[in-house]
Amino acid sequence: MITAIPAASQSVAQVDEAVRAGIDRGIYPGAVVIIGRRDSLLYSRGYGHFTWDPRSPVPSPDSTIWDLASVTKIVATMSSAMRLVDAGKLDLDAPVARYLPRFSGGLKRRVTVRMLLDHTSGLKSYVPIYRRAHSRARAIDLLYDQPLLRPPGDSAVYSDLNAMLLGLVVERVAGRSLDRFATEEIFKPLGMHETMFKPPKRLRKRIAPSGIWRGTPVAGEVNDQNAAALGGVSGHAGLFSTGSDLVRYAQAWLRSGMGADGRWVGFATMARFLSRGPNTGSRLLGWDTRDRVMGELSVFGDLTSDATYGHTGFTGTMLWIDPPRDLFLIFLTNRAFDPKIDESLKEMKTVRAEVSDAAVRLVPHFCGQELVVKC
Repeated sequence: MITAIPAASQSVAQVDEAVRAGIDRGIYPGAVVIIGRRDSLLYSRGYGHFTWDPRSPVPSPDSTIWDLASVTKIVATMSSAMRLVDAGKLDLDAPVARYLPRFSGGLKRRVTVRMLLDHTSGLKSYVPIYRRAHSRARAIDLLYDQPLLRPPGDSAVYSDLNAMLLGLVVERVAGRSLDRFATEEIFKPLGMHETMFKPPKRLRKRIAPSGIWRGTPVAGEVNDQNAAALGGVSGHAGLFSTGSDLVRYAQAWLRSGMGADGRWVGFATMARFLSRGPNTGSRLLGWDTRDRVMGELSVFGDLTSDATYGHTGFTGTMLWIDPPRDLFLIFLTNRAFDPKIDESLKEMKTVRAEVSDAAVRLVPHFCGQELVVKC
């Protein structure tokens, strides 16, 4: 039973209806939704089950751990780069080769750190490196070997390779592995104690499986095969987290860099990462925004403001932040786990849009309320 303000019942029902539609259509077996503001939660609920078996656990916004897939690019990798920029240790406009000398040859000398973040590097969108990589070292060799397809800075084409390289930049500048640096500089300061790469086996029962192998659900192993080839820690994928931890992350952005224990990142630095270049399309530094093309569906829906920024993940994850509305949405699913329909990723786009619009409609009914709505 939902504990909610009566006036909000219709809007709450719209959120429920949109999320349950994805389960009913066989896109994902389980999900959590959290809607909140910079200092409060408005709605928090788990739906469905870990698997299609109704005897499996119901996901919890507080304790269920999810494979974030490409949301890793934001929460771990971009945020790590931002911390280094804030500390004056990383130059966004320096060539990548300054930090990674092996990234060289031809026009690669013109690729900057900024271009890795806004996806204008000219690299391919995806390469199945794992097929030829028998070790992390070999995977890195293959990554360095990738050619540019377009002149650097010419146009934005989303690419996992950008984030993979950025993760290596972070490691070189920080002198620590990406997972260790992110833990020390992001997760601990923001109180994200259940966010991690390579979750230990003792947590497996709390992890929503993101894959299936020979009929057995796979939980706790990164779904992305390139990330697996890199040992489970990569700039583009590999991070696991809970809905509650992502609340702390989103609220730090709505508070302009203030964490629970004080300032996490400088306001000016954060503003730089929310800037758009002349050829970046919908891309900011790391973040994506609504691409308002006529007739094109946006995962952020039709009702979010033009200032909204966010990111999605292949496994069925999404986070967006709408500063003018003082609003965020966390929508986590395990779409990659044995979907029951074809083109589930395409169908997921529709569900994301519907949940996003329902989240925005919820806000007017909660204005001025300091309420956590749970089920």
